[in-house]
Amino acid sequence: MNRRIPLAAICVVLFGLLFLSSCRSSKELSLSLKEENMENKALIDKFYKAFAAADYETMASCYHPEVVFEDPAFGRLQGERAKKMWEMLLTQSKDSILIRHSELSADAEKGQAKWVADYKYGDKRRPVHNIVQAQFRFKDGLIIEHRDQFNLWRWSKQALGTTGHLLGWSGFFRKKMQQTTNGMLDKYMAKQEK
Repeated sequence: MNRRIPLAAICVVLFGLLFLSSCRSSKELSLSLKEENMENKALIDKFYKAFAAADYETMASCYHPEVVFEDPAFGRLQGERAKKMWEMLLTQSKDSILIRHSELSADAEKGQAKWVADYKYGDKRRPVHNIVQAQFRFKDGLIIEHRDQFNLWRWSKQALGTTGHLLGWSGFFRKKMQQTTNGMLDKYMAKQEK
């Protein structure tokens, strides 16, 4: 007997898997902190206050020279590339980005924060409201590891409209986006060296 599975049923299953995946990711982000470390908490606060003020130099000063940054849009960046990524984003945003941070916590080894970015994206100036969970690790009084986690599909639906809605959930989209953003960063850094 040959049975056909309705497209709606497939969509429901895919949506359920995506929902469960996002729930698992948010649970992974909750850190069990040891005794609170006020210096590291202040460092995270300094980083986000500088971000809100578009002060990429102060942001970079919070990073260890060997920092590793990772997020869904850029993938993994190390050292100077991580610092230059923030510089590129802030200089190209032309003061049109609003950053808010909250839920800061840190111990001697790790920390976390929630931050929200509101801005207009692309030529069509689509409004984006991106909610990000950040995890940090510290070394020598600086951030040695910074991982941002956000829902790339949610972001792509806001930033890219129909295209993002249809493709933003896929691994193909994530890979293509990381290639594009890293290409932009390469060009920005090459231009800075001239």
